[in-house]
Amino acid sequence: MVAAAQGRETAARRRVQTALAVAAALALFSVLWEVYKVVGGTIDDRWSDVLPVRPDDLTMPHVWEIAGSFIDPVQRGSSEILAVSLLKAAGFTLIEAGLGFLIGTIVGLGLAVVMLRSSWLDRALVPWINISQTVPLIALAPIVVTWGRTTFLGDTVSVALIAAYLTFFPVAVNGLAGLKSPAPEALELMRSYAAGWSKTLFALRLPAARPYLFPAFKLAATLSVVGAIVGEISAGIRGGLGRVILDYAGRYTTGPEKLYAAVIAAALLGLFVFGMANLAEARVLRGEKQES
Repeated sequence: MVAAAQGRETAARRRVQTALAVAAALALFSVLWEVYKVVGGTIDDRWSDVLPVRPDDLTMPHVWEIAGSFIDPVQRGSSEILAVSLLKAAGFTLIEAGLGFLIGTIVGLGLAVVMLRSSWLDRALVPWINISQTVPLIALAPIVVTWGRTTFLGDTVSVALIAAYLTFFPVAVNGLAGLKSPAPEALELMRSYAAGWSKTLFALRLPAARPYLFPAFKLAATLSVVGAIVGEISAGIRGGLGRVILDYAGRYTTGPEKLYAAVIAAALLGLFVFGMANLAEARVLRGEKQES
């Protein structure tokens, strides 16, 4: 009981420390942003080209202008503020990313199990899995969307497949390494109990693969958001963050701070799904400790 209370207290302290570190990092970045604008603004125009980014208000809006845009109306005459609109768009993208994460996880784990079962399939598939990640997503996305629109899949599933394309790779690679991780002595023990291949897979190999899978899940979760946003931009689907970013990019000169706000919303969505995967890992590991 005392140990459990101490564990909860330690976890709470770590969460507070993490929140403070994130707040401090954001504050430092904001200060550096404004200092860059001030220093860059004092440089003569003849030397402005040496700067990596021009510090004018169009290219780099003030931090307070970006923050204030979240409570501005989405458009003139609208009663809905930008923060609410971005939250709705993030929810739409989250559904597509979640479906892509699920598909990619199933495909990745399935490939890992198949490659574990057959050594020649392992040698045959691994190079193609690696090669698949060299194809630029921005080039692949329109093809997948076009296929989806000519079949029963539709745009939402097509975007989810684009997200799954990024998701399956880390799960397959880490999953295979995790399934191969049990010690020979443990495998020999399972054989001595006359355990079949499938029994060994579920009783030994999959539990041993958890330390390999959860880092892959966290990476795959964030990649699923990237894939969903790229897919939305390629498909032109309205309702998600990809379309919002595309719209505000087209109207950048009239409101650059709104594009920055949309990008921040996409980053926050990525942090959210990463946090969910991290929370799932903590729950599973905590359950294992309690059982032991």
